Amino acid sequence: MPYVNIKVTNESVTREQKARLIKGVTDLLHTVLDKDPETTYVVIDEVNLTNWGVGGLNVEEYRNRT
Repeated sequence: MPYVNIKVTNESVTREQKARLIKGVTDLLHTVLDKDPETTYVVIDEVNLTNWGVGGLNVEEYRNRT
């Protein structure tokens, strides 16, 4: 029973994109590891940019430093 947790920043990820991620990950686990899609769980968490850090900075600050 695989459990996959995908974390993305909350920057307009559409329902369609989320559905494609869920389907794609489920299909990948089925193809590569022969896992049953009926018992594969995929959770997508959207994280606020101020709660996501890169290089010692939150994402907004990191992007703005260039």
